[in-house]
Amino acid sequence: MSRRISIATALALCGIFAAASGCSSVPNPTPASHFGAAAILKQPQSGGTWTTKAPMPTGRYELATGVINGILYAVGGNGGGLSANEAYNPATDTWTTKAPLPTARQALAAGIIHGVLYAVGGYSSSCDPCSTVEAYDPASDSWSTKAPMPTARWGLAAGVVNGKLYAIGGFDAINNSILNTVEAYDPSTDTWTTKASMPTARYLLAAGVVNGILYAVGGSGENCIYCNVVEAYDSATNSWTTKSPMPAMRDDLAVGVVRGRLYAIDGRDQFGPMRRNEAYDPATDTWTNKTKDLTGRSGPAAGVVNGVIYVVGGFKGGYQTTEAFTP
Repeated sequence: MSRRISIATALALCGIFAAASGCSSVPNPTPASHFGAAAILKQPQSGGTWTTKAPMPTGRYELATGVINGILYAVGGNGGGLSANEAYNPATDTWTTKAPLPTARQALAAGIIHGVLYAVGGYSSSCDPCSTVEAYDPASDSWSTKAPMPTARWGLAAGVVNGKLYAIGGFDAINNSILNTVEAYDPSTDTWTTKASMPTARYLLAAGVVNGILYAVGGSGENCIYCNVVEAYDSATNSWTTKSPMPAMRDDLAVGVVRGRLYAIDGRDQFGPMRRNEAYDPATDTWTNKTKDLTGRSGPAAGVVNGVIYVVGGFKGGYQTTEAFTP
């Protein structure tokens, strides 16, 4: 935790005083092309509603989530629950404790492939950063170790397209560098492949997949301490395109996808944890403000069950909080 705060604080201070002092932040291999760009923002047509649900048993932030057969799994994170693995059933509004994550860690990412949750990267007392990949099978309530990521990192994001998990961005604490690295994991062969780099290197970003396209949103980089950058990856062509930026610059946010729209929820800017809910429509490349959640926080995670986004955990007022958003 202390390592992550010190880096984020240094970046924030650099952003505040850069004009006066000329300070520079962690090297970034790719400049942020959309820093300061004005977002295309539509007025809300329907704000949606939030409801409070049963709290997560273990309060934590910078956790990862995945949904399998209508059950949301919350794994890892900080705040006393680094190895926690807890399952939420929306039908009964109840939580159940499951087999713990073998490698306790926070700032990890997760993806679901064929009913199995893959937990990738992160950092902990045993690895900073981690290249660890562990797979959870809810049918047997057990974990197995998989081939490690080629690039160890934390604060990365992940998305699944056509049966492969794409790990994007992150921070390499060993080399003190923000990454634009993209690597794809194929569970059928237990192998990783390097893909086209993300245009804007960043960490503490979020990702969502809409119609087979992976969208990387927000995060922190060298040229945008709190980014509103949105970039889209097409696995069919192994290429990236820049999209309309988020209205609010931020990192440490959560993303959920419902009916072809991506929802960017909460996060953090220079003033601290935020209450934000903005919807992106890839068909029109536009953003719309939606109803803010009940608890502003940074470092939450989200999962979608039956068209409802469940946001869990987070820092400053979050921790155990579970809230459901119906668009």
